[in-house]
Order: sequence, then C-alpha cells, then structure tokens
Amino acid sequence: MVCRMDAIDRKILACLQQDATLPLAEVASRVGISASPCWRRIQRLEQAGIIRARVALLDAEAMRVGVTVFVSIRAGRHSMEWAENFTRAVSALPEVVELHRMSGSVDYLLRVVVPDIAAYDAVYKRLIAIADLRDVTSSFSMERIKYTTALPVNYAP
Repeated sequence: MVCRMDAIDRKILACLQQDATLPLAEVASRVGISASPCWRRIQRLEQAGIIRARVALLDAEAMRVGVTVFVSIRAGRHSMEWAENFTRAVSALPEVVELHRMSGSVDYLLRVVVPDIAAYDAVYKRLIAIADLRDVTSSFSMERIKYTTALPVNYAP
C-alpha cells in the first residue's frame, strides 16, 4: 500500500522513533493535533507497513554483547541455491544482528555482537561450517561514535 505522508505524519514518526511508549495524547500534543486523528494516522502508517513494529531497544553492554564485529564475506560459489542456504543459516545465528548482500568485492557484510573475542571465535567457527566461503574478514569496532535506529523522515513520500 502506498502511503502519502504530510508534515504531521513525519512528526508522528519522529516522535515514535524516539519513544514508542509515549502515550497517544502526548504524541498528539507534540504534533499539534487531537488524539483521535493522531491514532487514525498511526493506524494508517502501520497498515501501510511504514511502522513495521514497536520494539524495546536493549543496551548491548547490559546484555553482555558489547563487542561489535563487522564480518566481510566473499562467497565460495555464486548460485541461488548457495545464496538461499547461506542466508537462511546465517540469519539463524542470534549473534548476527544484521546481514547485507553487497555490491563490489565483498558479497556479504554481517554485524555480529558478542561478549568477547572468544565468543566471536565460536561464531566464526559456526559461520565457516555453514558454507563454502572464499574469504572471511573480521573487523572489531573500537568505538561506536554514532548509533541510531531512527530513520530520517524528510525523504518520505
């Protein structure tokens, strides 16, 4: 479903991305409309798939997965069957929080979160057992400078 958005919809999305637990009355107040039309707009944005879910964001350090590893993978083969099997198996690893198919010299980029290097080594061993891989390169994040789950709302149609 295509959903045309106006400035009020964008403000609603910005509010909800900052705190999805805000009471409806507070969201409505912040965007300058009453609660009923605000609720209808939120429902429309959900039905259109723009609001995919309302989730709790956990603190990685508190969850003991404060080490972030970016893993670049070059595939050993290039076939649909290989790609489907690989992505299904990698997606099932709970430590892999992002999986991207890339253009250029790297085929896949993973973001992995673990408590330490030893835990990453265990993930690495599970990863290389999944499929024929040509190359696996791991880069450990030394410092997270910016992190957000909020998407820019100014490009929305």
